[in-house]
Amino acid sequence: MPTPDTLMHVARTVATEAATLVIDGRARAEVAATKSSPIDIVTQMDLAAERLLRERLAEFRPDDAILGEEGDDSPGTSGITWVLDPIDGTVNYLYGLPHFAVSVAAVEGEPTPRTWSPLAGAVHDGSGVLWSASKGGGAWRDGERLVRTHAPALDGTLLATGFQYVAERRVRQGEIVTEMLGRVRDIRRLGAAAVDLCLVAAGQLDAYYEHGLHPWDFAAAALIAQEAGVRVAGIDGGPPDERLTIAAMPEVWEHLREALVEAGADLSWGAP
Repeated sequence: MPTPDTLMHVARTVATEAATLVIDGRARAEVAATKSSPIDIVTQMDLAAERLLRERLAEFRPDDAILGEEGDDSPGTSGITWVLDPIDGTVNYLYGLPHFAVSVAAVEGEPTPRTWSPLAGAVHDGSGVLWSASKGGGAWRDGERLVRTHAPALDGTLLATGFQYVAERRVRQGEIVTEMLGRVRDIRRLGAAAVDLCLVAAGQLDAYYEHGLHPWDFAAAALIAQEAGVRVAGIDGGPPDERLTIAAMPEVWEHLREALVEAGADLSWGAP
Protein backbone atom coordinates (compact mmCIF):
# COMPACT_ATOMS: atom_id res chain seq x y z
CA MET A 1 0.00 0.00 0.00
CA PRO A 2 1.51 3.37 -0.95
CA THR A 3 1.77 6.07 1.69
CA PRO A 4 -0.74 8.92 1.70
CA ASP A 5 2.10 11.33 0.91
CA THR A 6 2.99 9.31 -2.20
CA LEU A 7 -0.63 9.43 -3.34
CA MET A 8 -0.78 13.16 -2.63
CA HIS A 9 2.21 13.68 -4.92
CA VAL A 10 0.38 11.82 -7.69
CA ALA A 11 -2.80 13.82 -7.06
CA ARG A 12 -0.90 17.10 -7.20
CA THR A 13 0.84 16.13 -10.42
CA VAL A 14 -2.21 15.04 -12.38
CA ALA A 15 -4.46 17.81 -11.02
CA THR A 16 -1.92 20.43 -12.09
CA GLU A 17 -1.61 18.93 -15.57
CA ALA A 18 -5.38 18.81 -16.03
CA ALA A 19 -5.77 22.36 -14.69
CA THR A 20 -3.22 23.61 -17.19
CA LEU A 21 -5.22 21.93 -19.96
CA VAL A 22 -8.55 23.46 -18.94
CA ILE A 23 -7.18 26.94 -18.21
CA ASP A 24 -5.36 27.05 -21.55
CA GLY A 25 -8.50 25.84 -23.32
CA ARG A 26 -11.06 28.06 -21.66
CA ALA A 27 -11.39 30.46 -24.59
CA ARG A 28 -12.49 27.53 -26.76
CA ALA A 29 -14.90 26.00 -24.21
CA GLU A 30 -18.43 25.25 -25.38
CA VAL A 31 -21.31 23.14 -24.15
CA ALA A 32 -20.98 19.52 -25.25
CA ALA A 33 -23.86 17.94 -23.27
CA THR A 34 -26.27 18.41 -20.37
CA LYS A 35 -27.04 16.15 -17.42
CA SER A 36 -29.66 16.58 -14.69
CA SER A 37 -31.22 19.66 -16.33
CA PRO A 38 -30.62 21.92 -19.36
CA ILE A 39 -28.40 24.17 -17.23
CA ASP A 40 -26.33 21.29 -15.78
CA ILE A 41 -23.72 21.48 -18.50
CA VAL A 42 -20.63 19.59 -19.64
CA THR A 43 -18.07 21.25 -21.88
CA GLN A 44 -15.69 19.50 -24.22
CA MET A 45 -12.93 20.58 -21.81
CA ASP A 46 -14.55 18.61 -18.95
CA LEU A 47 -14.31 15.54 -21.14
CA ALA A 48 -10.77 16.28 -22.28
CA ALA A 49 -9.58 16.88 -18.71
CA GLU A 50 -11.05 13.63 -17.45
CA ARG A 51 -9.43 11.72 -20.31
CA LEU A 52 -6.09 13.25 -19.35
CA LEU A 53 -6.57 12.38 -15.68
CA ARG A 54 -7.45 8.79 -16.49
CA GLU A 55 -4.52 8.38 -18.86
CA ARG A 56 -2.02 9.79 -16.39
CA LEU A 57 -3.37 7.78 -13.47
CA ALA A 58 -3.12 4.64 -15.61
CA GLU A 59 0.58 5.41 -15.92
CA PHE A 60 1.18 6.21 -12.25
CA ARG A 61 -1.25 3.73 -10.65
CA PRO A 62 -2.39 1.11 -13.20
CA ASP A 63 -4.01 -1.20 -10.61
CA ASP A 64 -6.24 1.44 -9.00
CA ALA A 65 -9.94 1.98 -9.68
CA ILE A 66 -11.37 5.27 -10.96
CA LEU A 67 -14.67 6.99 -10.16
CA GLY A 68 -15.08 10.03 -12.40
CA GLU A 69 -17.85 12.52 -13.00
CA GLU A 70 -17.81 12.36 -16.79
CA GLY A 71 -16.76 8.79 -17.59
CA ASP A 72 -17.55 5.18 -16.77
CA ASP A 73 -16.21 3.74 -13.54
CA SER A 74 -13.00 1.73 -13.97
CA PRO A 75 -12.42 -1.26 -11.67
CA GLY A 76 -9.12 -1.90 -9.92
CA THR A 77 -7.38 -4.52 -7.80
CA SER A 78 -5.35 -2.43 -5.35
CA GLY A 79 -8.13 -1.32 -2.99
CA ILE A 80 -7.55 2.32 -3.93
CA THR A 81 -10.02 4.40 -5.96
CA TRP A 82 -9.32 7.76 -7.57
CA VAL A 83 -12.32 10.11 -7.39
CA LEU A 84 -12.18 12.72 -10.16
CA ASP A 85 -13.93 15.96 -10.96
CA PRO A 86 -12.32 17.34 -14.13
CA ILE A 87 -13.96 20.75 -13.71
CA ASP A 88 -15.89 21.58 -10.57
CA GLY A 89 -17.75 24.82 -11.29
CA THR A 90 -18.25 24.29 -15.02
CA VAL A 91 -20.70 27.19 -15.37
CA ASN A 92 -18.14 29.55 -13.82
CA TYR A 93 -15.54 28.12 -16.17
CA LEU A 94 -17.73 28.64 -19.23
CA TYR A 95 -18.42 32.27 -18.24
CA GLY A 96 -14.77 33.07 -17.60
CA LEU A 97 -15.06 33.28 -13.81
CA PRO A 98 -12.08 31.96 -11.83
CA HIS A 99 -14.03 30.01 -9.19
CA PHE A 100 -13.59 26.50 -10.65
CA ALA A 101 -11.16 23.66 -10.07
CA VAL A 102 -9.84 20.26 -11.01
CA SER A 103 -10.31 17.88 -8.07
CA VAL A 104 -8.45 14.57 -7.60
CA ALA A 105 -8.71 12.30 -4.54
CA ALA A 106 -7.44 8.85 -3.58
CA VAL A 107 -9.64 6.83 -1.22
CA GLU A 108 -9.38 3.37 0.29
CA GLY A 109 -12.31 0.96 0.55
CA GLU A 110 -15.69 0.98 -1.14
CA PRO A 111 -15.97 4.07 -3.36
CA THR A 112 -18.86 5.71 -1.49
CA PRO A 113 -18.46 8.56 1.03
CA ARG A 114 -20.07 6.55 3.83
CA THR A 115 -17.62 3.66 3.50
CA TRP A 116 -14.38 5.01 2.06
CA SER A 117 -11.32 6.29 3.92
CA PRO A 118 -9.79 9.35 2.20
CA LEU A 119 -6.02 9.05 1.78
CA ALA A 120 -4.94 12.03 -0.31
CA GLY A 121 -6.30 14.78 -2.50
CA ALA A 122 -5.47 17.81 -4.59
CA VAL A 123 -7.59 20.69 -5.86
CA HIS A 124 -6.09 22.99 -8.48
CA ASP A 125 -8.29 26.05 -8.83
CA GLY A 126 -8.82 28.46 -11.69
CA SER A 127 -6.70 31.18 -10.08
CA GLY A 128 -3.67 28.88 -10.15
CA VAL A 129 -3.63 27.81 -6.49
CA LEU A 130 -2.83 24.17 -5.69
CA TRP A 131 -4.53 22.89 -2.55
CA SER A 132 -3.63 19.43 -1.24
CA ALA A 133 -3.66 17.10 1.75
CA SER A 134 -2.66 13.63 2.86
CA LYS A 135 -4.26 11.64 5.65
CA GLY A 136 -2.42 12.52 8.85
CA GLY A 137 0.04 14.67 6.92
CA GLY A 138 -1.73 18.01 6.97
CA ALA A 139 -3.22 20.35 4.39
CA TRP A 140 -1.42 22.74 2.10
CA ARG A 141 -2.07 25.80 -0.08
CA ASP A 142 0.80 25.75 -2.54
CA GLY A 143 3.73 25.51 -0.09
CA GLU A 144 1.89 26.96 2.92
CA ARG A 145 0.63 24.68 5.69
CA LEU A 146 -3.05 25.27 6.49
CA VAL A 147 -4.02 25.17 10.16
CA ARG A 148 -7.25 26.66 11.48
CA THR A 149 -7.41 27.21 15.23
CA HIS A 150 -10.48 29.33 15.85
CA ALA A 151 -13.75 30.54 14.36
CA PRO A 152 -16.30 33.25 15.12
CA ALA A 153 -19.62 32.41 16.72
CA LEU A 154 -22.46 31.53 14.38
CA ASP A 155 -23.77 35.11 14.22
CA GLY A 156 -20.34 36.24 13.04
CA THR A 157 -19.90 33.45 10.48
CA LEU A 158 -19.30 34.11 6.79
CA LEU A 159 -21.18 31.13 5.41
CA ALA A 160 -20.97 29.66 1.91
CA THR A 161 -23.43 27.41 0.13
CA GLY A 162 -24.40 26.23 -3.34
CA PHE A 163 -27.49 25.32 -5.33
CA GLN A 164 -28.48 22.32 -7.41
CA TYR A 165 -29.40 22.50 -11.08
CA VAL A 166 -33.00 21.30 -10.78
CA ALA A 167 -35.21 24.38 -10.45
CA GLU A 168 -37.55 23.00 -7.77
CA ARG A 169 -34.62 22.11 -5.53
CA ARG A 170 -32.97 25.51 -6.05
CA VAL A 171 -36.18 27.18 -4.91
CA ARG A 172 -36.18 25.09 -1.71
CA GLN A 173 -32.50 25.84 -1.15
CA GLY A 174 -33.27 29.53 -1.53
CA GLU A 175 -35.87 29.24 1.22
CA ILE A 176 -33.26 27.73 3.54
CA VAL A 177 -30.84 30.56 2.68
CA THR A 178 -33.56 33.08 3.56
CA GLU A 179 -33.91 31.48 6.98
CA MET A 180 -30.14 31.36 7.52
CA LEU A 181 -29.44 34.98 6.51
CA GLY A 182 -30.60 36.32 9.87
CA ARG A 183 -28.44 33.88 11.82
CA VAL A 184 -24.99 34.53 10.31
CA ARG A 185 -22.76 37.45 9.26
CA ASP A 186 -23.53 36.90 5.56
CA ILE A 187 -23.81 34.19 2.91
CA ARG A 188 -21.75 33.64 -0.23
CA ARG A 189 -22.66 31.50 -3.25
CA LEU A 190 -19.50 31.15 -5.33
CA GLY A 191 -20.35 28.13 -7.46
CA ALA A 192 -17.73 25.42 -6.88
CA ALA A 193 -17.96 23.11 -3.87
CA ALA A 194 -14.33 22.00 -3.98
CA VAL A 195 -13.04 25.58 -3.89
CA ASP A 196 -15.53 26.55 -1.17
CA LEU A 197 -14.24 23.77 1.08
CA CYS A 198 -10.63 24.79 0.44
CA LEU A 199 -11.47 28.39 1.36
CA VAL A 200 -12.96 27.13 4.62
CA ALA A 201 -9.70 25.25 5.22
CA ALA A 202 -7.82 28.54 4.74
CA GLY A 203 -10.21 30.58 6.89
CA GLN A 204 -11.26 32.76 3.96
CA LEU A 205 -14.75 31.43 4.54
CA ASP A 206 -15.83 30.48 8.05
CA ALA A 207 -18.19 27.62 7.16
CA TYR A 208 -20.04 25.95 4.31
CA TYR A 209 -23.02 23.69 3.67
CA GLU A 210 -24.67 22.27 0.58
CA HIS A 211 -27.29 19.69 -0.40
CA GLY A 212 -26.93 17.28 -3.30
CA LEU A 213 -23.16 17.09 -3.68
CA HIS A 214 -21.72 14.11 -5.51
CA PRO A 215 -18.66 12.22 -4.22
CA TRP A 216 -16.32 13.84 -6.75
CA ASP A 217 -17.44 17.32 -5.64
CA PHE A 218 -15.97 16.99 -2.16
CA ALA A 219 -13.71 13.92 -1.99
CA ALA A 220 -10.44 15.87 -2.16
CA ALA A 221 -11.53 19.18 -0.64
CA ALA A 222 -13.21 17.60 2.40
CA LEU A 223 -9.90 15.94 3.30
CA ILE A 224 -8.07 19.25 2.82
CA ALA A 225 -10.50 20.97 5.18
CA GLN A 226 -10.34 18.16 7.74
CA GLU A 227 -6.55 18.11 7.77
CA ALA A 228 -6.64 21.88 8.39
CA GLY A 229 -8.78 21.33 11.51
CA VAL A 230 -12.29 21.76 10.10
CA ARG A 231 -15.09 19.34 10.89
CA VAL A 232 -16.72 18.10 7.68
CA ALA A 233 -19.74 15.85 8.19
CA GLY A 234 -23.28 15.07 7.15
CA ILE A 235 -26.29 16.48 8.94
CA ASP A 236 -26.45 13.36 11.13
CA GLY A 237 -22.83 13.84 12.24
CA GLY A 238 -21.53 10.97 10.11
CA PRO A 239 -19.45 11.24 6.95
CA PRO A 240 -20.50 13.89 4.40
CA ASP A 241 -22.69 12.61 1.61
CA GLU A 242 -25.19 13.65 -1.04
CA ARG A 243 -27.92 14.48 1.49
CA LEU A 244 -26.02 17.36 3.11
CA THR A 245 -22.41 18.35 3.69
CA ILE A 246 -21.57 20.75 6.52
CA ALA A 247 -18.06 22.16 7.09
CA ALA A 248 -17.24 24.33 10.10
CA MET A 249 -14.80 24.52 12.97
CA PRO A 250 -15.69 21.97 15.69
CA GLU A 251 -16.84 24.58 18.21
CA VAL A 252 -19.35 26.01 15.70
CA TRP A 253 -20.38 22.88 13.81
CA GLU A 254 -23.26 21.81 16.09
CA HIS A 255 -24.65 25.35 16.24
CA LEU A 256 -24.65 25.52 12.44
CA ARG A 257 -26.27 22.11 12.16
CA GLU A 258 -29.02 23.09 14.60
CA ALA A 259 -29.69 26.30 12.69
CA LEU A 260 -29.88 24.38 9.40
CA VAL A 261 -32.35 21.87 10.88
CA GLU A 262 -34.49 24.73 12.15
CA ALA A 263 -34.33 26.25 8.66
CA GLY A 264 -35.68 23.03 7.13
CA ALA A 265 -32.52 21.24 6.00
CA ASP A 266 -33.63 17.92 7.48
CA LEU A 267 -32.39 14.42 6.74
CA SER A 268 -35.05 13.62 4.16
CA TRP A 269 -34.65 16.70 1.95
CA GLY A 270 -31.89 17.15 -0.59
CA ALA A 271 -31.34 13.49 -1.47
CA PRO A 272 -30.74 13.00 -5.21
